[in-house]
Amino acid sequence: MEKVRHRKQSGNQALDDVSVTSKKPKSTSLQKEVGLISGICVIVGGVIGSGIFISPKSVLANVGAIGPCLIIWAACGVLATLGALCFAELGTMIPKSGAEYPYLLEAFGPIPAFLFSWSSLMVIKPSAFAIICLSFAEYVSAPFYPGCDPPAVVVKCLATAAIVAITVLNSLSVKWTSYVQNILTAAKMVIVIIIIVSGIVLLAKGNTQNFNNSFDNSSISVGSISLAFYSGLWAYDGWNQLNYITEELKNPYRHLPQSIIIGIPLVTVCYILINVSYFTVMTATELLQSQAVAVTFGDRVLYPASWIVPLFVALSALGAANGACFTSGRLAYVAGREGHMLKVLSYISIKHLTPAPSIIFYGAVAFFYVLPGDINTLINYFSFAVWLFYGLTVLGLIVMRYTRKNLERPIRVPLIIPLVVVLVAIVLVLAPIISEPELEYLYCVLFIFSGLIFYILFIHYKFGWAQKISEPITMHLQMLLEVVPSEEVTE
Repeated sequence: MEKVRHRKQSGNQALDDVSVTSKKPKSTSLQKEVGLISGICVIVGGVIGSGIFISPKSVLANVGAIGPCLIIWAACGVLATLGALCFAELGTMIPKSGAEYPYLLEAFGPIPAFLFSWSSLMVIKPSAFAIICLSFAEYVSAPFYPGCDPPAVVVKCLATAAIVAITVLNSLSVKWTSYVQNILTAAKMVIVIIIIVSGIVLLAKGNTQNFNNSFDNSSISVGSISLAFYSGLWAYDGWNQLNYITEELKNPYRHLPQSIIIGIPLVTVCYILINVSYFTVMTATELLQSQAVAVTFGDRVLYPASWIVPLFVALSALGAANGACFTSGRLAYVAGREGHMLKVLSYISIKHLTPAPSIIFYGAVAFFYVLPGDINTLINYFSFAVWLFYGLTVLGLIVMRYTRKNLERPIRVPLIIPLVVVLVAIVLVLAPIISEPELEYLYCVLFIFSGLIFYILFIHYKFGWAQKISEPITMHLQMLLEVVPSEEVTE
């Protein structure tokens, strides 16, 4: 039995003689256990969730025709790839976990970084996690309630169970979380291959009538294209997942760009071919009327084996939820390490060498978003906020080309790529507001900037009463979870 003695840096409290039975780790920092295959699975598994199987009709609804719809899906893939390449340069230049957070901190200082962490940790990331788990719960419970919708309480209980199970798994082991992610990614690729191969077979048999005059009745405008991009990019969201765990990559300088170059184009090809398969068996009108496009496809094509569609869609959603928890949980860890969140969120489990407090915090916030059960509208209005931070982060890449010339850049993308991403981000943020102004966008902006109040009170001025509240919480959580501060990551 080994004794691990940890003293708080303030010197006024001590966590004495914490017994551990595991082998003494080399250091209390995040371990580098994610390789190339796991990195690709994190990207593919994080991006391909339930959206492409349930409701790709939102892109079609905005552009009105099959031809523009397929172009939008391809363009979204190109944009995601360009954005991911910019993040590859940022991730190898600033090899810290947390994705946008450390990049904004390095480029523009603490306030933009804090506003990003505030918006992401309190709304964007956990609410997306909750939505994915709700999708999983709906598909798992659907076979037990044929002919009607599952009761809301059943769906919410299953979603809560999924959040708890995923949170516990991520808190216990990085290695086992990676294994589970690899298995679930393989499972979702099975259903992707089934749909794509079925569509190719139908096309080979001459089922091409739905592609005739595929640009007729299209409704194209700047506003409609922007909204279509929002819907498509929501399905691609997660292209930056690997940047959240940069410190846990075995070789970030190789595995980060390689995983991106392989993973994002693979997802893009799959999305285009899946949509082509849908349109081989459904007209545009039929697709818009479908509640779950993949299920409709399975009923028409797979006949008695159609039950595999909801099963694999549920596994796909579970994989996306696991990937989201695995990566986004590190944001709270990095923010806590920088002093922008409770310090205990930057602590690491002694036994498991995982950022358990930050993962548990992430899961707890997601639980509260399961309670209302329907937060899709909120997420739609926050999509523009996501691209506000994406654009600001890539702008930081351009700024640091001139202000931080001394930083080593193992990867250096052509300047035209970040310029294009920034310009597209500006259009995506402004076009829907200009074309269809709604108060919800204002509420979203007000929420983001409300983080300044907390920044001024708790971080800039560091009022004594706030410290008196946080210190006992930190001490008790330290003892309860058996966690210690992580060593500062140095490169």
